[in-house]
Amino acid sequence: MFGLKLVSSAAAALALAALFGPATGLAQKAPPPPLNPISLKGDAARGTALAETCYGCHGVPESHNAYPSYLVPKLGGQNADYITVALQGYRRGTRGHETMQAQASTLSDQDIADIAAYFSALDGKPEVGRTGGTAVQVAAGKAKSATCVQCHGQEGVAAAPQWPNLGGQHESYLVQALTQYKDGRRADMLMGPLVSTLDDRSIEEIAAFFAAQPHLHNTPR
Repeated sequence: MFGLKLVSSAAAALALAALFGPATGLAQKAPPPPLNPISLKGDAARGTALAETCYGCHGVPESHNAYPSYLVPKLGGQNADYITVALQGYRRGTRGHETMQAQASTLSDQDIADIAAYFSALDGKPEVGRTGGTAVQVAAGKAKSATCVQCHGQEGVAAAPQWPNLGGQHESYLVQALTQYKDGRRADMLMGPLVSTLDDRSIEEIAAFFAAQPHLHNTPR
């Protein structure tokens, strides 16, 4: 997940991709253009009904993805624009998760906007994420997150709404997401180059740091 001017995700991606060079990892093809937030106005009331399917996983605190094993991400306190970008990525197939791809494949742009409006409007107390990181690992992650905070903020609250808030997200989910950006299972011309040089230890430390910052919250029924 400041004082930065709001710029389009496409412009930011192109600038940073040029700065950091091509992504490395398993993906061989250049990633597709970045997705922009859906401009349709979301209807949170309609999103309530559409989100019933989401609650099977996202409504159960500390629900686990079976394989590989990691905690399902929190959605409470997340930016609506980012949720629309993420769901479009699953629908397009550039985010690697078969269940989410199947769910998103049936959604229209209006459906996505409504679901995003619903989850982003839910009230909740800021929470830290589940983490096994030590104080030393959290401190190391803070030191290594200098590039991350330009978009995601010093405490994991994003500088622009199309980027995700990371504060309070579960460490295991953040490790999974960063690993997928690195190996190409999440094709992204911005994130790919930025994480390409991170080793496993650095990924775990950065994830532990953001998980320890209170912001996102669970959305139980």
